[in-house]
Amino acid sequence: MSDETPDREADKALAGEYALGLLPPDEAAAFEARLATDPVLRAIYADWAEDLARLTDRIEPVAPPPWVFGKIETRLFGRGRTRGSWLSWAMGAVAAAVVVVAVGLGTGVLDRGPTPPGSPAYVAEIAAEDRSLVVAAAYDAGQGRLFIDRQRGAPREGRALELWLIAGEDAPVSLGVLPSEAQADLTVPAALRARLDGAVLAISDEPPGGSPTGTATGDILAVGEITNL
Repeated sequence: MSDETPDREADKALAGEYALGLLPPDEAAAFEARLATDPVLRAIYADWAEDLARLTDRIEPVAPPPWVFGKIETRLFGRGRTRGSWLSWAMGAVAAAVVVVAVGLGTGVLDRGPTPPGSPAYVAEIAAEDRSLVVAAAYDAGQGRLFIDRQRGAPREGRALELWLIAGEDAPVSLGVLPSEAQADLTVPAALRARLDGAVLAISDEPPGGSPTGTATGDILAVGEITNL
């Protein structure tokens, strides 16, 4: 017979939602307050964190062709600096984590906050050369939305991260400033959706609210090729 009480069963579900960032801010704050005084709850959360971390153990890194930062910067700024970057794809970990929640906690949990599309038309990993900033993206062609998951890194204090679409020889177009939340949905304007195939996504360092000029004004922090699934 299990030693767990019904309350602890509920705590297991709550800890899983917290580990995946699915709790609303007020519920997350209440959960964190309980963590400070409840060692059993801390152990439950630690189990979740460890299990989710293991989801990526068997994912083999993939190395697409390198992209030269200097070429991207020339397109955005009219000048270039020679820097290279190897890109890898990690959205499998996000999808696996969602499956764990769906099985362990019930599908109702998935209604809270942005979720990656089940069958994305395009995916991309937008990564810095040193991987200090890593943003995974998945595009839902049916809804015209781009799911964003900032897995590592954040804007500098008093600055913002702006996402750019670079398609062929066309001038870069802003897709908007990334929100403060790690996960978010961005609506891709209808006129730009056909240009996603084979394009590149880039993230620049900008003032709050984004570039005031319509072109990147700060450093290019990360780039990634859009892959057609």
